[in-house]
This record gives sequence, C-alpha cells and structure tokens, in this order.
Amino acid sequence: MLFAAPISAQDFEKGLEAAQSGDFETALKKWAPLADAGDSSAQFNVALLYGNGWGVPQDYKEVVKWYILATEQGDAAAQFNLGNMYNKGQGVLADFIIAHMWSNIAAANGNEPGAENRELIAKNMTPEDISQAQTMAKVCMNSNYEKCGY
Repeated sequence: MLFAAPISAQDFEKGLEAAQSGDFETALKKWAPLADAGDSSAQFNVALLYGNGWGVPQDYKEVVKWYILATEQGDAAAQFNLGNMYNKGQGVLADFIIAHMWSNIAAANGNEPGAENRELIAKNMTPEDISQAQTMAKVCMNSNYEKCGY
C-alpha cells in the first residue's frame, strides 16, 4: 500500500511523456487505470484524449463521463470544460443553466476563464435562469459535488 502513490505518479508521468510525444495509445494505457481508480488528473486527461480523438475515436459522451468524475473531486479545469460541454451540447443536451452552474463553480475554484464563460453564457439566459444556476452552484458546492443538477 505504501508503494501505490509513487507508482501512480510514475504511471501518470509516463502517460504524460507518451502523450507529449504523440503516443496517445500508451498514454491511455497509463492513465485509464489511474482514472478508474479515481485520480482526477488522469480523469481529466482521459477526457482530453476522447475529446480530441487522440488514440481513441472522438466520443463526447466519454468526455462528459470523465469530466464529471473529475469535477466531483473539485477539479476546476474539468468544471470549466464540463460547463463548455453543456454550453455547446457536446455529449449532453445543451443546457445553459447547468453550463452557467459549472462555469460559476470553476470560477469560484480559481479558474479565471470560468468567470468569463459564465458571463458569456448569462447573455443567453433570463434573470430567473441565472438565479436558478446560482442556487444550483451553491447546492452543488455545499454537497461536496454530490447534488449538481444532472
């Protein structure tokens, strides 16, 4: 059990090196077990592979699956990207309220583009929708990402 963290870190780094050299199949082989085990960085990177079709067929539903898992651990970049998925309707039905919620949460967790995205999304929303999204963001964060409106 004491060796799990260093091995995980080594596998993550090996996956990163593989991805940076364009060997996305090896990156996925290194990251997938870590992602399945709950590593949010690996989950984020697996989502990127599926989103860009790197080493796997492009699959937005897989992207959303992995971003949701990473967002539930407080990963602000995944929260921002998940907001974009809902804004664009990629892998999910387009939903400005949930897109705003995730962008707002990302911003609250230090992701500056999340704040910009939240404001852009708000232009397509009614004041009631914005209020609902803000309430949902509070509930989501206060529930430790267990009650997030989807």
